[in-house]
Amino acid sequence: MREQNVRLGIFLMIATTLVFSVQDGVSRYLAGEYNIFMVVMIRFWFFATFVITVASRRVGGLRAAVRTEQPFLQIFRGFLLVAEICVMVLAFVTLGLVESHAVFTTYPLLIAALSGPVLGEAVGWRRWLAIGFGFLGVLIILEPGYGVFTPAAMIPLAAALMFALYGLLTRYAARKDSAATSFFWTGATGALAMTLIGVWFWEPMTPTDWIWMGSLCITGALGHWLLIKCYEVAEASAVQPFAYLQLVFVSVIGLSVFGETIRPNVALGALLIVAAGLFTLWRERQARRRSA
Repeated sequence: MREQNVRLGIFLMIATTLVFSVQDGVSRYLAGEYNIFMVVMIRFWFFATFVITVASRRVGGLRAAVRTEQPFLQIFRGFLLVAEICVMVLAFVTLGLVESHAVFTTYPLLIAALSGPVLGEAVGWRRWLAIGFGFLGVLIILEPGYGVFTPAAMIPLAAALMFALYGLLTRYAARKDSAATSFFWTGATGALAMTLIGVWFWEPMTPTDWIWMGSLCITGALGHWLLIKCYEVAEASAVQPFAYLQLVFVSVIGLSVFGETIRPNVALGALLIVAAGLFTLWRERQARRRSA
């Protein structure tokens, strides 16, 4: 039965990465036509509605989801995630989907590197070696010193750092709060933060683009729902390696829809990053087995 659950979890993770890749493609298009703050604001309105709906149907309802022993941490998590999304969408518009995601795939390595100072976890020399190889891949992609490096190339790296910190704070919050509570506060505080900013950048949209905006909201909610179901049926360590397929899916979208190209250094750097990330996940799984 467990084996069947793992297979289902892998399928759900692949579906999740595909849906999120489509979401990123739609985000790239809309953010190229309208203000990023407005696009993310509308997306979070729908996401907050989805979060509230999910919370209300769980045991204890909204009252249980809202209850937290660490409100300031939860608020900061929500603000951090919505800021990361704005930065990443900016990267899509500035650099394109392919190069942005090639750099963004470093976030599992950043989580491993920061797990020591943030969570007090031990990081062995093998993981540090993998982290070093991953950032060698980043340097290959950015090509510093070869005349093509621009400050814009640091945008997806900043987004990866923010997302890694968000992931670590989520694990830290889980010591006292349930996953449902963290999920609720992420959507609610993110929507509030973007409303305070986004309303000042409102622009009229064409009817066709409202359809694209609707698809952005739906894919966002669907992706999170699939991810929740994925982690319900299988352990994260078993399915997480398949999350790297998102780099493949967004590359296909970037190449076929937006006419992007994959430079040789980007392909090589991304390969190093993914290999280092997979090794890090494998070492983490081995460590958990030994402790169990």
